[in-house]
Amino acid sequence: MSESDVGHDLEDIAVRDTRVSDAIDEPMRAMILDALADEALTASDVHERLADRGIDRTENTVRHHINELRDAGLVDVVRFEEGRGGTTKYYGANTTVLSYSLPESADPAIEEMIDAVQPQIERVLATLTDEYDDVIDGITTEMQPCEHCRTQKYETYVLLTVLRRAFVRAHQDGESASPTKER
Repeated sequence: MSESDVGHDLEDIAVRDTRVSDAIDEPMRAMILDALADEALTASDVHERLADRGIDRTENTVRHHINELRDAGLVDVVRFEEGRGGTTKYYGANTTVLSYSLPESADPAIEEMIDAVQPQIERVLATLTDEYDDVIDGITTEMQPCEHCRTQKYETYVLLTVLRRAFVRAHQDGESASPTKER
């Protein structure tokens, strides 16, 4: 359906990565990702953090959810420590889940920022599609499970994935280069 068919302009794209959304359908898992976003923690540490937030689950249940997040590729084992006759695993999140709503009062400022960066984004998208068209086509072909699915927005999803991940790296590099900000 084109923009003229719906009678208004497309303003945003909501991204739903099924790997991520399936793994965090359980609300506690999003809290676990949040706890692991800033520092590596053991399952016991995560259990304590959740208890501090009023989440009353057994440590085994917390371990199960950490393992589900790990199996979905959202959490990594970042280090092992030997001691007391065993090995302790420390986990870290490699994905941040954002679930917020901007206030309507932010719209003018958001529009101004969009206008400021849109030309640069257009150049980035042109670079990606010009230099990586065959790679993008290969990825989208693997994503299409059937003939009908050729109408899906796979290329847009791939490009957004590249931009999101590049944003994360740039943001992390910027944070490590600047003095620590209070949250």
